[in-house]
Amino acid sequence: MSRRCELTAKGPQVGHKVSHSNHKTKRRFLPNLCNVTLISETLGRNVRLRVSTNALKSVDHNGGLDAFLLKANSGDLSPKAVELKRQIEKKKLAAAS
Repeated sequence: MSRRCELTAKGPQVGHKVSHSNHKTKRRFLPNLCNVTLISETLGRNVRLRVSTNALKSVDHNGGLDAFLLKANSGDLSPKAVELKRQIEKKKLAAAS
């Protein structure tokens, strides 16, 4: 399982661990990922995603999962999230007609 957020594509970063004597060794900074169940109002079902806590704040700020996905760039989303976005767009289009 990759250590990458499914909504924001946030992944591991590299840096240095610096000791008291200023000796630098390589280390990885891993994103804070959580397995979360989010609710899609348009689809009327729950969706399990592995997202960062930063993405959770963004989803809440944008007004829910549906609004976040519709605003998000498809290049940043995981294949699962892109499929979800496509289903939401299709359902909204059918409801508007």
